[in-house]
Amino acid sequence: MDRRAFISTLAGGLLAAPLAAKAQTAGKVYRIGLLDYAAPDPARQVWWNAFRQQMRDLGYVEGQNVTFEPRWAQGNDERLPKLAAELVGLKVDLIVTGGQNAALAAKRATATIPIVTATGTDPVALGLAASLRQPGGNVTGMTSISSELASKRLELLRIVAPRASRIATLWDERNPASHLSVAGTEAAAKPAGLTILSVPVRSHAEIEAAFATLVRDRAGALIIVPSPAIFSHRKQLVELAMKHRLPTVVGSREYVEAGGLASYGPDYPDQFRHAAGHVDKILKGAKPGDLPIEQPTKFELVINLKTAKALGLTIPPSLLQRADHVIE
Repeated sequence: MDRRAFISTLAGGLLAAPLAAKAQTAGKVYRIGLLDYAAPDPARQVWWNAFRQQMRDLGYVEGQNVTFEPRWAQGNDERLPKLAAELVGLKVDLIVTGGQNAALAAKRATATIPIVTATGTDPVALGLAASLRQPGGNVTGMTSISSELASKRLELLRIVAPRASRIATLWDERNPASHLSVAGTEAAAKPAGLTILSVPVRSHAEIEAAFATLVRDRAGALIIVPSPAIFSHRKQLVELAMKHRLPTVVGSREYVEAGGLASYGPDYPDQFRHAAGHVDKILKGAKPGDLPIEQPTKFELVINLKTAKALGLTIPPSLLQRADHVIE
C-alpha cells in the first residue's frame, strides 16, 4: 500500500579517517558483539532474530563461521560503557548496536572496531558520523529517523484525537535521541497552536510519577517518544494511559499490540535485516566509513480500534484505509 502521502513532508564532531576494514578470511570464525540499550524483552528479541536470520541467509552460520556476543544494558545507560569495554576486550570483529546510547558507548570504547547501528536517530547530530552519505570513522548502519518522524506522530495524534490541545510527551531523559524527538514535536506543535507538556523520565521507577504530572497538568493526549529504556515497560505505559483516558501515539507497533491507540514508525525487524547487510559488506572488506548510513524504507501505521472504542474515539475511514495493520 502506498503511504507516501502520509510521509510526504518528511525530509529526506567529525569522526576520524575511514577505518581499514578486515578482509574476509576463509575458515575464519567471526566474533560479533551485539550491544543493546534495552532489556532482552521478547518483542525486542524478534528484532535481533531478524538480524540473525538475515546473517544466516547471507551465509553466516552460528557455531560454524560466526559467534555472537549479546550484551543487554537493561535500559540503564550507566551499564553501557562496561558492556562496550567487555566486547572490545573480547576482540570482537564488529559490534552491532540497538539504540543510540549503545552506539555512543561503543564509539567511545573503540575507534578501530567497526560499529553497525541497527536503530537510532540522527547519527550526524549526535556525532557518530560526518554525514549519512560518507560517515567516516568506524560507524555505519541504519538510522530510524525517530526525531524526523516526530512531526508525523503529532499529525497522527491530531487526526485520532482532534480535540486535544494540550499534548504530553513522555520521554527518556538519558537518551540524547529522545531530546531531538521532543524538540521536533515542539517545533511542529507551535504553528498549530498546540501546547506541548514535556514529561521526562530517567528510569522505570519514575513512570507512575510522570503520569501523575501529566494528569495534573491537564494533558489531553500523549506521545510516548521511542526509547529502548522504556520499551519493555510498554504494557505499563499503555495501561496508565488508558486508566487516565489519554489517547496515545507511539513509535512502534509493539505498543499498540499492548493496547496503545496508534503507532507510526519504521519496520524495525526490517531495520535489523538491513544492518546484517552492512555487517556482511564489512566482513568482506568494505570500510565502514565508506558505507552510507541508510534510512528506513518500510514504515508502519498501526491502529487499535478496540482502544479507540474504549476511549470513545472515531477513527476516520481514510486513516484506516492507509493503515498497515488494524487491531479490532
